Amino acid sequence: MKKYRFIFICLVVSVLSACAASGPKYSEYSKSIAPLETDKGRIYFYRDASFFGGGVQPDILINGEAVGGSLPGGFFYADRVPGNYTVSTSTEVERTLEFVLAAGETKYVRTYVTMGVMVGHVIPELVGPDDAMKAMTDLSFAGYYDPNKPKE
Repeated sequence: MKKYRFIFICLVVSVLSACAASGPKYSEYSKSIAPLETDKGRIYFYRDASFFGGGVQPDILINGEAVGGSLPGGFFYADRVPGNYTVSTSTEVERTLEFVLAAGETKYVRTYVTMGVMVGHVIPELVGPDDAMKAMTDLSFAGYYDPNKPKE
């Protein structure tokens, strides 16, 4: 009985401590996004709103550089020069996604949570623009990563 009570308490704490993105919705924010520079590509990152794994919010890295967080109900984007890219997230294991970004191209990376041994795993995956736009419409802008700002 104690074991189940402990698991229940852990689940409640995880749900209550989960912070979702709270910025403007994509449908509003998209009007203020600057056009893509001709010599760059754009990568959108998003995560559907879900209570499952809400407390699991690792950084998202592009080629080892933190660019944002995998926040439930959030999206953000990063513009990069053309080239080979590795997107990664890490909880108890690191998950990666590799792709090539061309000038003028837009890629969409969805992150989602799966079960892990001790904590959920956050998986990055490429999705098509139609699926991404459907999902992102009601998501909130999650801001940009500031390496000088301590995590809350």
